[in-house]
Amino acid sequence: MSYEYVIDSYAWIEYFRGTEAGSHVRPYIEGDSAATSTLTIAELKEKYLREKWRSFEEDLDFIAARTALTTVDRSIAVMAGEINHKRKQIKRDWGMADSIVLATARTVSAKVVTGDPHFEGLSDVILI
Repeated sequence: MSYEYVIDSYAWIEYFRGTEAGSHVRPYIEGDSAATSTLTIAELKEKYLREKWRSFEEDLDFIAARTALTTVDRSIAVMAGEINHKRKQIKRDWGMADSIVLATARTVSAKVVTGDPHFEGLSDVILI
């Protein structure tokens, strides 16, 4: 499946909270060219449990209806390892989840939609 944007957990949280940042995410989510990594779904589930916030199942259904769900395949995993190694030299607290989301986008020349400051300075990222 082809997509232009990969929505990360930061962007989804802002969207569901209805914040100003979330309003900037809306066109990317509500268009027809976005994807969400299944790793992002795991991050969101953990956050919802930790914060006892909203109905995860309803939001998950919405995510699945509005975006393509992508899995971590061999090429994404290898690329994520390379990205993680390089990014940790620049940002010590860069995480593997960030690397997987970025690799997911890069495999199809898409852009990551996020507000996460870890992604600052990357050309294939739309910071909200």
